[in-house]
Amino acid sequence: MTRELATDLIHHPYKPPEGFEAPQVAVHKASTIFFPNVAAVRARDWRYKNGYTYGLHGTPTTFTLEERIATLEGGKQCVLAPSGLAAIMLVDLALLAPGDEVLLPNNVYGPSRELARQELARWGITHRLYDPMDAAAFARAIGPNTKLVWLEAPGSVTMEFPDLTGLVAAAKARGVMTALDNTWGAGLAFRAFDVGLDIVMQALTKYPSGGADVLMGSVTTRDQSLHEMIKLTHMRLGIGVGANDAELMLRSLATLPLRYEAQDAAGRQLAGWLARRPEVLRVLHPAFEGAPGHAHWRSTCSGAAGLFSILIDPRYTAEQVDRFIDALRLFKIGYSWAGPVSLVVPYDLASMRGAGRGGLRGHLVRFSMGFEAVADLQADIAQAMALGLGDSEGA
Repeated sequence: MTRELATDLIHHPYKPPEGFEAPQVAVHKASTIFFPNVAAVRARDWRYKNGYTYGLHGTPTTFTLEERIATLEGGKQCVLAPSGLAAIMLVDLALLAPGDEVLLPNNVYGPSRELARQELARWGITHRLYDPMDAAAFARAIGPNTKLVWLEAPGSVTMEFPDLTGLVAAAKARGVMTALDNTWGAGLAFRAFDVGLDIVMQALTKYPSGGADVLMGSVTTRDQSLHEMIKLTHMRLGIGVGANDAELMLRSLATLPLRYEAQDAAGRQLAGWLARRPEVLRVLHPAFEGAPGHAHWRSTCSGAAGLFSILIDPRYTAEQVDRFIDALRLFKIGYSWAGPVSLVVPYDLASMRGAGRGGLRGHLVRFSMGFEAVADLQADIAQAMALGLGDSEGA
């Protein structure tokens, strides 16, 4: 039977040979996935990765990325989300119902707090903030309706490192589920599941990507029944990630440990230099002696992210600090971190947890290390301080 050319272009008989292997994982793009027969339609179950049913439920590319992120985190199962915040939302919606309560650290990632304050509240889910640096007070804060506790290590922007072991133990004693935002640790600074956590979330946008060009999040578990709860919510919400984004993430994972170590070393070098500057009242870096929670970091971690904050002396005005930041040339003003370009962002300390506590006063500025030479970054800060703060001493 002779067919029209248009049909042959779609139903062409050629099949490429099997056995092709290369360093990078193939990119599989699909919405529709073909089944060989009806029996396959009825037998395949995307929840267990034993077959493919629809592009949104997984392809060889996304399944491979999920497995590698699970290995990175020390877990057994992983699902992907379009961003870190989407991953947080996924956990909240999978585990919480009207009448439930979620506890958030009072140094939590701001959008996570707003998600609880706005969206979860409209669905009848309440939240309270707790002090992550006071494990005893945290244990007392757990109430009869508390179903989930979020933890961050360290806290967003002010960088306090909590007693993860103590907080998790207190939650477990009350039968409460625990979830950690492990974006800072990136699966490398410490083994989160070894602390006893139930869920480990990460904004893959940061260190796993490393290029400042991909948005993605992950939720990793060890318990199969918990994973299925999250996976089913994932399906019902229609959450998916693009194949090209998954490809970029897979390509970057191979260099993740090297990049993390390099930015950690550069961050400590720059933070140490800043600590000696007369304009700087204090450096907020978990690996530095005297930083909030340093003892917890030392007992938990083998590394640190290239991310830290400083407190500029309050003798300077907010306008002077803004001029200092605007005068920077190598540091770019921008959110996120872990990319190739060093970043800087000012924050309003008065609106953040820690104001007036533990000596945290002054103007808070956060730095994220890229891959520029540290000596050049020091020179950039020195010239910007001279221009913006006015009475700076030499570098």
